[in-house]
This record gives sequence, C-alpha cells and structure tokens, in this order.
Amino acid sequence: KIKDTKMTEFWLISAPGEKTCQQTWEKLHAATTKNNNLSTNSKFNIPDLKVGTLDVLVGLSDELAKLDAFVEGVVKKVAQYMADVLEDSKDKVQENLLANGGKVLTMIYLSFEIKKSFKNYSSSLDVVPFLFIFKGVNQIDNDLKARASAYNNLKGNLQNLERKNAGSLLTRSLADIVKKEDFVLNSEYLVTLLVIVPKSNYNDWVKQYETLAEMVVPRSSNVLFEDQDSYLCNVTLFSKAVDDFKHKAREYKFMVRDFQYNEEEMKADKEEMNRLSTDKKKQFGPLVRWLKVNFSEAFIAWIHVKALRVFVESVLRYGLPVNFQAMLLQPNKKTMKKLREVLYDLYKHLDSSAAAIIDATMDIPGLNLSQQEYYPYVYYKIDCNLLEFK
Repeated sequence: KIKDTKMTEFWLISAPGEKTCQQTWEKLHAATTKNNNLSTNSKFNIPDLKVGTLDVLVGLSDELAKLDAFVEGVVKKVAQYMADVLEDSKDKVQENLLANGGKVLTMIYLSFEIKKSFKNYSSSLDVVPFLFIFKGVNQIDNDLKARASAYNNLKGNLQNLERKNAGSLLTRSLADIVKKEDFVLNSEYLVTLLVIVPKSNYNDWVKQYETLAEMVVPRSSNVLFEDQDSYLCNVTLFSKAVDDFKHKAREYKFMVRDFQYNEEEMKADKEEMNRLSTDKKKQFGPLVRWLKVNFSEAFIAWIHVKALRVFVESVLRYGLPVNFQAMLLQPNKKTMKKLREVLYDLYKHLDSSAAAIIDATMDIPGLNLSQQEYYPYVYYKIDCNLLEFK
C-alpha cells in the first residue's frame, strides 16, 4: 500500500515483461526495498487496450502530453480555489481534497478506478478516449470559472463594506459609531460636525475648539469614540461659521470628517452588509462540496491520462505484442538520487534495445532523447506537491 503521509510526488513507471509481468514487478520491488526502503511500491494495473497503427500512437502521444498539462492545471486550480475559499482554515484544505471518497495520498483506488472507468471510453485507442476526458475536465474548468467569479464578486463586495467599517477614524465609516443624540438635527441655523482629534492634541482641542470660529456652541463637544491614535469628537456651531471652523481646525491638525446623519442610508448599509454576509454563508457550503466532488473527478481524470500515456509510450518503446508492467512508486525523499541509480541499473539495457528500433527519420515521442527527463524506462511524475497550501 502507498504510504498515507504528507503529500509528495509519485513516479509512474513501466518496464517490459520478462518471462512474466509478475517477475518484472518482483524484481523492481526487491531492488527498491532491500536498499533502505528507497520507495513504497504498488502495481498499477492498466486494462488491455487495442493497439492501432504506429501513426495513431505517435499522434496520441502528442495529444496526451497536451491533455496531461491541461488536466493537471485544472486539478491545481480546483485545489487552489479550495484554499482560497477556506481562507483562514487552509490547514483543512488537504482533508477536503479527496479522490473517489478517499485521501488522495492513499492512491489505492487507482487500480480499481482505472479498470472500471476505461469501459466508459472504449477498449480501442483508435477512438481517442482522451476526447472523453477533455470534455469532462473542460466542463469542470468552465464551471469553476463561473462559480469562482460569482463567489469572488460577493466576497469582494462584502470585503469592501467591511473595510469601510474598519481602519482608522480618518478613513472608516462612522455610521456604526455615532447615534442620533450626538447631532443637532433639523435646525435652520445649527449644524453638528464630527472632528478627528489626535490624542496628542486633545488638550489643545478642549482649550480651543470654542474659539476656532465665531458662533461655536459652548461645551457642545464630546468624545464619541476612540481608536489607537485619535478621538472622534462632535461639535455644534452655526452653519455660516462652518468654513471658517474647518480652515482654522486644519492649522491645529484637527480633521473635520464629511458626514451627514441619515438614518435611512445608514440602515441600508447595515442591511446590505447583513445580506452579503448571509449570502456568503449560504454559498460557502455548496461551493466547498462542489469543489470536493470536482477535485475528485478532475484528479481521477488526471490519473487516467497518466495511464493512457504509460500505455502508449510503453508500446512505442517496447514494441508488440503488448507486454509491460506499470508500477507506482512513492520515493523516499531522502534517497531519491539512490533510487534513480537503482532504476537505471535495472533498466539501462533497455537503451540499447530501444536504440535498435529507432529510425532516424521517425519522430517517436517516447524515444526522444532530447526530452528533459529521459530514462531507459517509461516514466511520468504525479506531483502531489502541487496540492499543498500553507
């Protein structure tokens, strides 16, 4: 069984069957476990598929490489958006990234799921089953964009309102701070202003606010609220003295906030915030469930693509009749280099036999020695580190 530890990478490889495919498996397993447990291994059973012409296989190899990159990208996007949606609970991301009802790391489902699901495609590679996979994953990608856009708009609008009600007194909304009794309302001559007074200047305010302009109502100022740096004070004066008061207040670093008490507007803002907050909570659960289900679907599709690639490249490399054993390895991180050496010693003879069937004029992707990661055996990495978020 594959270790259910921290997310990591897996190596999906194949080697030609010797007398039997079981012998190929036993030889690899013995070589990698007797040397300080270089990897934890599992057979990777790919169902028998009908082999088309060489041209079809070469074309499939190219198309599957593109499909692999596309599906991997969708898997990562779904996982990343799960992390975004969970916000401060990113430590819960991995337990929500499930594939086929079990933790991704167990990978045990792969053998059964691939054998069962290939029936949905066809037993023949000529039918190009990757189109079936692409259609399903492309739908997930499109749905994700639509759902993410709707949820992000809701979240963004809520955050904008929350920002208005946070921050310093210089910038935040004052609607949830002040009360009706803090103002002189409906007066023909009087108006109440709200002033931000730095705490270091508060004594100056108390001494001078009544004389900053003519017609300031004596003893009309009170502290309504305070934050770390400032006090929010009110002051009442005659309307025609407002401009003079504002000008003089600036000289003493007292900032008059533009604010008009309007109960209907304040009520509407509070109701909008409550509505957005409620809508976000309502959408959160269904969205997380959708992400869980479709992560599973996309991840399984990704593994199916890997299986198809292993099959195609194995036939291209090892020839007919189809006779190879696919194996899933979870390397020990500390001994990856040693594992590579052991695998090379096991399969280095495949290079010479492979070279014998290379036609210099033929471009066979599985035998492209200019590839960045070329090994004598068929090799694909399943990088689950892509799905780690902190």
